[in-house]
Amino acid sequence: MTDRLIIFDTTMRDGEQSPGASMTKAEKIRIAKALERLKVDVIEAGFPIASPGDFEAVQAVARTIKDCTVCGLSRTGDADIDRAYEALKDAPSYRIHTFIATSPIHMVNKLKMAPDEVLEAAIRAVKRARNYTNDVEFSCEDSSRSEFEFLAKVVEAVIAAGATTINLPDTVGYAVPEQYGAFIRRLRETVPNSDKAVFSVHCHNDLGLAVGNSLAAVMNGARQVECTINGLGERAGNASLEELVMAVRTRKDYFPCETRIETTEIMNCSRLVSTITGFPVQPNKAIVGANAFAHESGIHQDGVLKHRETYEIMRAQDVGWNSNRIVLGKLSGRNALRTRLKELGIEFAQEADFIDTFKRFKDLADRKTEIYDEDLQALVSDTEISAANERVQLVAMRVASETGKTPQAELTLAIDGVEHRTASEGDGPVDAAYRAVEALMKSGVRLQLYSVNAITTGTDSQGEVTVRLERAGRIVNGQGADTDIIVASVKAYLNALNKVLYPTPREHPQTGQV
Repeated sequence: MTDRLIIFDTTMRDGEQSPGASMTKAEKIRIAKALERLKVDVIEAGFPIASPGDFEAVQAVARTIKDCTVCGLSRTGDADIDRAYEALKDAPSYRIHTFIATSPIHMVNKLKMAPDEVLEAAIRAVKRARNYTNDVEFSCEDSSRSEFEFLAKVVEAVIAAGATTINLPDTVGYAVPEQYGAFIRRLRETVPNSDKAVFSVHCHNDLGLAVGNSLAAVMNGARQVECTINGLGERAGNASLEELVMAVRTRKDYFPCETRIETTEIMNCSRLVSTITGFPVQPNKAIVGANAFAHESGIHQDGVLKHRETYEIMRAQDVGWNSNRIVLGKLSGRNALRTRLKELGIEFAQEADFIDTFKRFKDLADRKTEIYDEDLQALVSDTEISAANERVQLVAMRVASETGKTPQAELTLAIDGVEHRTASEGDGPVDAAYRAVEALMKSGVRLQLYSVNAITTGTDSQGEVTVRLERAGRIVNGQGADTDIIVASVKAYLNALNKVLYPTPREHPQTGQV
């Protein structure tokens, strides 16, 4: 007999704390549907009190998801917990996740609270959350740097107050596997009512040990792991869902537990999160990187051809590589597109948005022989960007770049529906185009990142461009995709510029740090 390991996905909450990775309501719904197909147990959809937009996104996910528990984060204040309940209450299954820091450095320098005050706040929060649901998770923020005796006291008290899941985050990625595993075991053995709750871990990757720490905790009795798709998260990220799941699945001989994850959906989730956030997956990333199942060495290739298991411990198909390569083309009609989008979990609330996507699909099909799922994800993202009523839009562009001559760019931009022409020179065609935009907009932004990624293979592949802009401490990402990389670059820049110039008011997501 093996235990059930609960997979708690926090891509849309902790993952969103990555600089520039903020997600819209529509994007969160798309990711939530993908996670539902992946069969994660718990989806942490956001931090409802952070802003009206975050509240609406969590509420929309709660009203959409049927086969997973939907979770909302809250601090220990009454208003936080009440707001979380209001966002979650329409979900068939929901959880309130409340937290407070328990380490001396956090209590003294951040909370400015005495240990007894922290204990009292924790108990009060759990009791209030229990008024709304029997599924209450309590997190001891920075638990790995907390004093053990005080931590054990808090854990015992919140379990007695009604917490059903106890989360012990390694908030700053300080732990190492052997020590962290022993810490989890000691706490479970010390707290007298530990059998009344599921012990959970939430590990950050500052030392590259998030997955290792999580798995060490599992071996020492933790039965929930909190993780994100592609390891997304603030600073160096969180424990990677795909790595945790496949480690447990591949090493059944070692780990005494199993998950309910539908692993063939891993790649779809990975690509979707990468497209929406603009964070490309590194080629040598375990499980989902482009090189994860590639073999360059002649010895390796020979071995794999003779017997796959000589150099592969997993099948690529088991995590979704090449399992969803249905190809559409210019002869494909609306029904074929709608059907494939539905299979990818994409449905439109407004028929006009589907029609817009279909027009973009046909335009792309005239320029690109074969259209893959990754292309479709990018098309939908492009439609959602347009539907967001961006106030600055690209109307037309002409770029001239010739050896020995200074590149030039002429752009026509629509600002609140009024067209303006602008032009500039630059070190290259992209630089010229960006200088032309700034000659008109005078935004005062600073370009922090410019990244180009081919969505699929081949010279006719769409280029997906991500830019990161900063102004007055505000950081945003922008995305754009097109078979013309210069057009994609301008789309990405304008996407980010709209977010900087016309932001949606929102409290910084790190107020929900765990």
